[in-house]
Amino acid sequence: MLTGILTAAAIVGGTGLFIGIFLGISGRKFAVETDERIDAIIEVLPGNNCGGCGYAGCSGLAGAIVAGKAKVNGCPVGGEPVAAKIAEIMGEAAEKQERMTAFVKCAGTCEKAMNTYEYTGIKDCVFANMMQDGGPKGCDYGCMGFGTCVGVCQFDAIHVTDGIAVVDKEKCKACGKCVAACPKKLIELIPYAQKTFVQCNSNEKGKTLMDVCLVGCIGCRLCEKNCEAGAITVTDFLAHIDPEKCTNCGVCADKCPRKIIAPRKIPVD
Repeated sequence: MLTGILTAAAIVGGTGLFIGIFLGISGRKFAVETDERIDAIIEVLPGNNCGGCGYAGCSGLAGAIVAGKAKVNGCPVGGEPVAAKIAEIMGEAAEKQERMTAFVKCAGTCEKAMNTYEYTGIKDCVFANMMQDGGPKGCDYGCMGFGTCVGVCQFDAIHVTDGIAVVDKEKCKACGKCVAACPKKLIELIPYAQKTFVQCNSNEKGKTLMDVCLVGCIGCRLCEKNCEAGAITVTDFLAHIDPEKCTNCGVCADKCPRKIIAPRKIPVD
């Protein structure tokens, strides 16, 4: 009996030892070598894994940078400070990176934009957008204010105020999650330094829009005609400002009869 037990133990032990040695040798033989720069880049990235870079988390971006598929300034959350550290790791010169911020193209607050019916469903913009007429708001292009964008923001940079989403540009990291989440596609990324912007996303004709919103752009072209820099174009009844041409002179804001073009104050550093 004892001999049998000892024999069985020896067999099991020998088998375990063989498997251990085999796995050890195999692990060394088939080990995939990793570039130490990937780990170094992961260490300096913010670690939010927000996907704003276009890759599946910070490790995905790090691998893409080392592989030459992404730029050293590919992290919108880290900005220039992180880009400079990554550039040092990669032995490259850091490119100038303009700070961006999210902007909600709607000024249709509760008092300024009407609802066509009372919505009692799930308080989520995506669900509401699937309802009759694309939601209760009279303007099919306007913010519904149910906060889907708020829910996806990891930086507490966007909140619903008086029926519309408002971005705190000091907290915004320009990750783009709110841009992707908005079913109305009325959030875009603009330069942080831009202080003149159109607070509307509607392509409705003037009369139709005026019936449902007190402030929406009616495509009158007064802003376009008075812009000496040629920074404003009106397409499909909606004014758009090219930030690369805009001088932030404020003339368009003064000329707009709907007061939908607003100046943005830039904090003094």
